Amino acid sequence: MVSLVLVTRQGCHLCDQALNLLRELGFEPELADVDADDRLYDLYDWRVPVILLDDRVIAEGNITRDQLAKALKPA
Repeated sequence: MVSLVLVTRQGCHLCDQALNLLRELGFEPELADVDADDRLYDLYDWRVPVILLDDRVIAEGNITRDQLAKALKPA
């Protein structure tokens, strides 16, 4: 089972865009609020949105559809 997590925060338009792109590509990620978790905050505070695939960063910041499609393409 693959773990897909979107590290986000309230009021983040880039986070909203990343979530919409993921949904357009057929993915429903687990959402993790960077401001509600000290560990996530320490790692990703100024990097959100961050998309983690099996705990590995595959995209962050201003994420594009092409970038996501390539990163999430089955091997």
